Amino acid sequence: MSNIFTTKISNWAQKNMLWCARIALFVVYFLFGILKVVGLSPAGPLVHALFDKTIYFLMPFDTFYILFALYEVLIGILFLFPKLTKLALALMILHLVTTILPLICLPHLVWQAPFIPTLEGQYIIKNVLILALGIVLLAHTSAHASDRKIEA
Repeated sequence: MSNIFTTKISNWAQKNMLWCARIALFVVYFLFGILKVVGLSPAGPLVHALFDKTIYFLMPFDTFYILFALYEVLIGILFLFPKLTKLALALMILHLVTTILPLICLPHLVWQAPFIPTLEGQYIIKNVLILALGIVLLAHTSAHASDRKIEA
């Protein structure tokens, strides 16, 4: 009985893994972006501190914050469209590069002690999972593109 159940779950997972990945990335990016848009993101102070340390001279923070939030929302939405996966991944990589900056630029906010992150630091480090999931989608997208070229 247990083996049949495990097989069914495994078959379901194989059929739905890419959509599960897409939906997970959509939820994270869309939700985090919307929370910023409505001014309820707990990451707001961290984003503001990084802005003040890096690109404060480009535009007012309020303008940047809304644009950054909408950028996150856009990434989330793009992941729902398989044909836009590569674009979503490119935008995601740029986003991840900027979001890891506090680990270097704001160590007092993200590290309690060496190798002991604060809650904010943990929030940033979880992006390793997001990157890994993006790599899985990229590998699958690239593999299927190669398959289509071979079939043609």
